[in-house]
Parts: sequence; C-alpha cells; structure tokens
Amino acid sequence: MTFAATILTLYPEMFPGPLGLSLAGRALGEGKWVCDPVQIRDFATDRHRSVDDTPAGGGAGMVMRADVLARAVDHAVDRQPGVPVLAMTPRGRPLTQARVRDLAAGPGAIILCGRFEGIDERLFEARPIEPVSIGDYILSGGEMAALVLLDACIRLLPGVMGAASSGDEESFESGLLEYPHYTRPAEWEGRTIPEVLRSGDHAKIEAWRTAMAETDTRLRRPDLWERHEGARVQSPSGARQQKKER
Repeated sequence: MTFAATILTLYPEMFPGPLGLSLAGRALGEGKWVCDPVQIRDFATDRHRSVDDTPAGGGAGMVMRADVLARAVDHAVDRQPGVPVLAMTPRGRPLTQARVRDLAAGPGAIILCGRFEGIDERLFEARPIEPVSIGDYILSGGEMAALVLLDACIRLLPGVMGAASSGDEESFESGLLEYPHYTRPAEWEGRTIPEVLRSGDHAKIEAWRTAMAETDTRLRRPDLWERHEGARVQSPSGARQQKKER
C-alpha cells in the first residue's frame, strides 16, 4: 500500500522539499509514498484569487476564508476518500508518536496548511478536520509543520528504515526519552564511553539504558515522566492503583 499525502497549501513549491532527500526521498522514488501538493488559490472564485479577508471584530492580520478552504478540502476528499483530514495550526492538539503511528498505518492523509492569523473557525464546524499542532511556538505557516508530520510518518512506512525495529527504542516510543548514545573513539577530549557499554554484558547494558532513559526523562521532560509514571500504576482493568506507603 502506498501512503498518499495531499497537501493543501499556498506554496506547493515547498513540497516535497527536504522530503525529496535521504530516507524519505528514496522512499518517494520507490513509490512507497506519493506527494500531491494542491494550490489553495485554485479554489478562489474572484479574479484576484483571494483566499483571506480581514478578521471579524477587527484586529491585525488576515484570516483564511472558510468557503475557499472548504472547496479545496472537498476536492481533496473526493479524490482521496476515507483518509483523515488534518489542519496544521497552533490551536490544534499536540502531535504524538502514537498519532503518527496511527497515520502511518493508514492509506495517507490530507493536510491543510494554515497561514496568516489563522483559519475561519466555521471550517472546523462544517468539515471533519483534525487540528494538529507540532509545538508551543508560532511558525510562518503550516507548511513546515506539514513537513514535520510527513517525515515522522514516512520513516515508519514498511521498508523505509533499514530494519523494522530501527525505531522501537527511540524517544517517545515507550513514553520516555531515548537513552544517550556513544560511539568510537572510546576516549575523546578526556571523556570516555561509560564502562558498562564496553562490558559486553547485554543485561547490564539494557538496565543502564533503561535507567538513563528514566533519569533523563524525569529531569528534562517532567510532563512525560508524569504521564509515564501514571501509566505504570494502572491495573490491568485500567483502574489506578495506589502507590504503597514507604
């Protein structure tokens, strides 16, 4: 099955962009995924091909019009029925590795790239569109966010990474940050590779990696650690169990 990505954008020339290189580029050339950028302005009806207008209630900037975007979305859905429609916007739900895996396991996605001050909210009321954010910061538009989303999905497609298990221990796959990595030379600027990694004792290495992943997550991402700890105290039925008093 080929993963088909339709990107609704004001800048179709940005695609595939960096996704035409490295693993994603090779997968594109091999037909493991296809990239179909669609110009939103093609769905405007006036001679200026307008896609935005001033915000209702006043304020700075411009807002993308619901009527124009709806025509673009409907066009994409007609061509690619049954796939999720996502809108890249800072008002969306944060993207997670679990959601990426769900998307990568499917036939593809339609991705709407926001611009200007945002998208007329009525579009989300009228069409089944999933707002998605890649972080708590502002970009110039949704195109860069769409590239991030697609890269995360494409690397999980069958045959894209060298080994099927290549991504199993990476950050966020287990709910933790990944453990630190080392390679040759064994000593560099007075710093040596931890002895346990040179011991050949696979059980000790695994225990060290687990401990380091937990420590780094607790220190660097307390939000992830809190969720991880919450998941560990769930009973098989899903009910929370009380931690034993020490």
